[in-house]
Amino acid sequence: MVAHAWFEKATPLAGAPGVAALEVGPEDWAVVALDIAATSGRLLALWAESRASGGSCLRAAYAAEPGVLLASLALPPGERDYHGLHEVFPAAGRMQRAVADLSGLVARGGDPRPWLRHAAWPAGFLPLADAAEPAPAAAAVTDDYPFVRVTGDGVHEIAVGPVHAGIIEPGHFRFSVVGEKVLRLEERLGYVHKGIEKIAVGRDPVDLARLAGRVSGDSTVAHAWAASQAMERATGGELPPRAATLRALLAERERIANHLGDIGAICNDVGFAFAHVQCARLRELWQRRSQALFGHRLLMDVVVPGGVARDLAPNGADALAADHRALRKALMDRAPGFRASREAARAEFVSLLNALRADPFDPVAVGSALAAIEARNAGRLELGRSLIEADLRRRTGATLVAFTRESATAVHPSPDDVLQAGDILTLVGSEPQLAAARELITSGPEPSQASAASSAADQPAGASVSRCRFASIACCRPEGMSAKAPMETSAAQIQASGSRRKPRYL
Repeated sequence: MVAHAWFEKATPLAGAPGVAALEVGPEDWAVVALDIAATSGRLLALWAESRASGGSCLRAAYAAEPGVLLASLALPPGERDYHGLHEVFPAAGRMQRAVADLSGLVARGGDPRPWLRHAAWPAGFLPLADAAEPAPAAAAVTDDYPFVRVTGDGVHEIAVGPVHAGIIEPGHFRFSVVGEKVLRLEERLGYVHKGIEKIAVGRDPVDLARLAGRVSGDSTVAHAWAASQAMERATGGELPPRAATLRALLAERERIANHLGDIGAICNDVGFAFAHVQCARLRELWQRRSQALFGHRLLMDVVVPGGVARDLAPNGADALAADHRALRKALMDRAPGFRASREAARAEFVSLLNALRADPFDPVAVGSALAAIEARNAGRLELGRSLIEADLRRRTGATLVAFTRESATAVHPSPDDVLQAGDILTLVGSEPQLAAARELITSGPEPSQASAASSAADQPAGASVSRCRFASIACCRPEGMSAKAPMETSAAQIQASGSRRKPRYL
């Protein structure tokens, strides 16, 4: 039977265009998967539910040419196994393992290893079973996960995680390598599985939308919208056109913020610090606008069942249009610098690869290539800094790490930042370095820069750093400060640290 025939037998779901539900027996459960795969269909999801009448229900969602087919297999009480779909859709393997850990249903012929059980639950505890109670604090089982091992001459195992140096999700990765060649990589995830399916049971629509919006903080609009849309379709509710438009706007702002963060992080991973800093700056400005217009930097709790919780102010459209123009201009203005840095980085790595592949091996050439990369990386770290910082460090050794304006602190000032009267500068360095910075800030530029200082004195308090260079510090220092003791009269603008490795901030 082809996929179209199954869709003809299925019943369209009310409120869900293009989705049809089909009850199947054990003999047709795997046949449906085979027919869907034969027509280039895909497995979307596989999960299990408890039935009110007793027993369990296994569900599989498929995407095929006619639409989405939701196939359901009812299992009577006491029956815990079913025909696995991993031979048809390999992606079903991990889904089946998750079902086994959470609901106790086991796929015949599937991978028997646990996926979400990390010695946190006692043996026999099923978190999503109908009668499940919270697991005791003390685990009754040990975690001895049977990783697939690769043996042979020169094969080594390298274990990474689940604790990583950063904020990425915990995950254990097991590498089997021979030298630099990776023979096999096996990962184990699911350490922070939240059990949203169980937590959501019994919640009212508003609380359910709030819960969905906290599945992933940087994608709160997407999750809250999906949950709200499901509830609206289930109840036959209609969304006002303005609310639909605002939801689309919110989703786009969320998408752009995430893209800016991800692009910057990718650049940082390959040593392209300049692009990372610039993307972080643009993302911060973007999120501040979201806070001003919609009440939350991450747009949390704005999407609610039936519409949105906040409307756009009358001047909001103009502000959004200005944001779009500013973001486009910022990206276009920096595109040449991005391309130049990218080509330089590519040339460095090509030189390193050529040196590593040379026969005979030349350690001097490799060392030279590594030294060039290291030198350029050090230079890249300075590109995202303010011109003030660069000049201050050159002259005194102290480092400007932030400035505070009206209780708001900007970390790692960018070349586009403009200092104003009343700004509080935060620097780190040794006592002699900070003393030199105090003297330089209070006395202004060196005599050789007198002409620059003279021209800067005529500038307004917010004169651009890039235009005035270091002279702008002298003309923009907080009003009312004396030349002899400025730091004591304005909240200790320079905080001594004594060590670059352990700075103390304001």
